[in-house]
Amino acid sequence: MSSKASYHHGDLATALVNAAVELLEEGGASALSLRAAARRAGVSTAAPYRHFPDRGALLSAVAAVGYRELGASLMAANPTPSTVDDVADIAIAYVRFALDRPGLFRAMFTEQCDKDSPDRVAAVAMIHDYLHTIVKSAVPSSDPDAMATAMWGLVHGLAFLHLDGKLDASSDGEVADRVRTVVAAVLAR
Repeated sequence: MSSKASYHHGDLATALVNAAVELLEEGGASALSLRAAARRAGVSTAAPYRHFPDRGALLSAVAAVGYRELGASLMAANPTPSTVDDVADIAIAYVRFALDRPGLFRAMFTEQCDKDSPDRVAAVAMIHDYLHTIVKSAVPSSDPDAMATAMWGLVHGLAFLHLDGKLDASSDGEVADRVRTVVAAVLAR
């Protein structure tokens, strides 16, 4: 590849983010660097710096993509939840996302990102707002902030327990049954 070709890319920022996601899914966070993303995207190792000043900025862009994908998965599971069973469907979708996209999921939650990245902040806010909507519909008698945080903490913990092999993730049915049972136990008051 000539150096001229390596600097002309239709949408380099998106290509680098996609390359970073692929690297994360294949090898985890240790496989991700700006140089590795550049190689994967087929551009020079200097090209990423036009869009991302450092690894943290690239990770923030990756995390924003992950949060948007996670949000879409949650909303697809149940766009208008109103019962505990609906909340369980969304919780299952959350855990399923973590199991299906482990590299991306871990990067979203365990890697150092730019806390002020507008895209990442907006994507997290969308999920936060969706959680508040769920709580107001499905558990109207609760404090929405406290319950949204409690539910996210519960489901997030279940996701990592499954990812780390502490809970059986050998089948979709096993995961769904456990998550549904736990959500019902916590919300049945």
